[in-house]
Formats: sequence, structure tokens, C-alpha cells
Amino acid sequence: MTSVHFLDDEVELIPADTPLLKLAVQQLNEYFEGERLVFDFPIKQQGSDFQQEVWQCLLTIGYGKTISYAHQSKLMKSPLAIRAIASANGKNHLAIVVPCHRVIGSDGSLTGYACGVWRKKWLLEHEARVSGVGQTSLF
Repeated sequence: MTSVHFLDDEVELIPADTPLLKLAVQQLNEYFEGERLVFDFPIKQQGSDFQQEVWQCLLTIGYGKTISYAHQSKLMKSPLAIRAIASANGKNHLAIVVPCHRVIGSDGSLTGYACGVWRKKWLLEHEARVSGVGQTSLF
């Protein structure tokens, strides 16, 4: 799987026609039904080595947890690269699966999200409801 996109307009759904796409659709449906906390279908994004490192770091953020961009930069041992890390998060093409929605501002604000801040809020609230513990910050 190379990308997951949100669509704002109604579209005609075309049935998944490959085993990988069927698995991705199944796991995304399970996520939205509150039955899946981790995705395990194969993923691959095009990006620089730095972007790959940023996206790998995102995969370590647990379901229902959040970290700040500053905390992510510390985890990556790049404390001065906050803006570059935020930019790489914004170039993530595997929304939800690579959970860039779990990265928030140091003050707890829901700063930018390429798919819309309202979606970021919804995803975090969904995960809080499913986990039953509310949003937990790691920073």
C-alpha cells in the first residue's frame, strides 16, 4: 500500500480487486469500527531517507497516545529539526496507517494536519473513545 486518502466528495465505490487492497480496506474498516489498534498490511512510501526516518518514528506512537513535534525531534535525536520533521509529517501519504495525526503542538494544540485539523481532532477523539482512557500525551 502506498497511499490512503480522504475524499470530501461522494464517489462511486469500486470493490477492492487485489488481496493487498482487500486487506487494507478490511483493516481500515476495523479501525473505524474500533476493532483494530495497529495495522499490519505491507506499506511503502516514496520519500527521502529523512522522511522515511520520520515516518518510522510515527509508527512507534501508540494508539490513543500523542506526542509533540518537539518530542518527536528528541526521539529522532534531531532537536533542531522540528520544522523539517513537521514538514515530513505533512508529506505522509498513509494517513491513519502511519499516524501523523498523533503529533500535536507542545501546548497541546492540534496544529496543522494535511487532511484537515477537524479530521485530526476526530481521529484523536475516536482513539480516545475506543481506548477508553482519553487522549494520553507522551511529551
